[in-house]
Amino acid sequence: MAGPELCVIFNPAAGRRRARRRLEQIRAEWGAHVEFQPTEHAGHAVELAEQAAREGIPVVAAAGGDGTVHEVVNGLMRAGRPDVRFALIPVGSANDFAYSLRHTADPQRIDVGRVRAPGGRERYFACNVGMGLGGAVTWESRRIHHLQGVALYGLATLRALRQHFRHTWLDLQFDDDPVWRTPTLLFSVLNGKREGGFELAPRAELADGRLDFLHAGALSRWQVLCLLPRLALFGAPAEYPGVRQGRCRHVRLHSEEPLRVHTDGEFFCLPEDGVHDLDIDVLPGALAVATGLPF
Repeated sequence: MAGPELCVIFNPAAGRRRARRRLEQIRAEWGAHVEFQPTEHAGHAVELAEQAAREGIPVVAAAGGDGTVHEVVNGLMRAGRPDVRFALIPVGSANDFAYSLRHTADPQRIDVGRVRAPGGRERYFACNVGMGLGGAVTWESRRIHHLQGVALYGLATLRALRQHFRHTWLDLQFDDDPVWRTPTLLFSVLNGKREGGFELAPRAELADGRLDFLHAGALSRWQVLCLLPRLALFGAPAEYPGVRQGRCRHVRLHSEEPLRVHTDGEFFCLPEDGVHDLDIDVLPGALAVATGLPF
């Protein structure tokens, strides 16, 4: 008997009833050709995806939010099987990656980002890397349990502005440009368009071999509060005082203070880890995507 053609790795806590309905629909349509693998702890989806890819299952799907996507993509990248295709069943709270994938003209093979720190710490990311205020927003979002989407991250942003508002000096180098030393409130590098439900990189494309970045310098709380509604409704403006945007293939940075960094909403490092230096780059066309599936 032939093995499964589809492995669905799902977070039992994501999406509640919506997730159950989607999984039941897939079970009915795929029958014995689908294998379901629930995650049991943080990092488990990485292990399951890597195992499924090494076993040669043609399509490995992430059913959940951006955290599940993040782990499944990391597992597939670790397996080193470019023939195994990734699929997405978005039932999470922000679904940033799903939003970007829907706005990709030809998503059959997409880019993957990679972040590395001294000592061998390494992680792949599907959609975004955030630090400064972005890392603090992710921290606060973990403490809110009754909201989803923009409402969740909007409240988390307000809490972060109140409790974690600070400017840190960063040395930033984009590709081969000169090093730029700057006070930093927020710095995000995006493969996709959104971070925490906010469209920080409206012109980003998942399959262009580039990363987009947004840097917020010495903004005041009031300036951030004025910018937030615009981000929520229209995405990042082309120009805004104290905000720099651009595109690159590689970012090298050094921080005077230990970094708090998230990748796709999952923490890459916390201040107690003592990470001051990062390399962030893009792996063009590194992930095959299964398109046209009925979910």
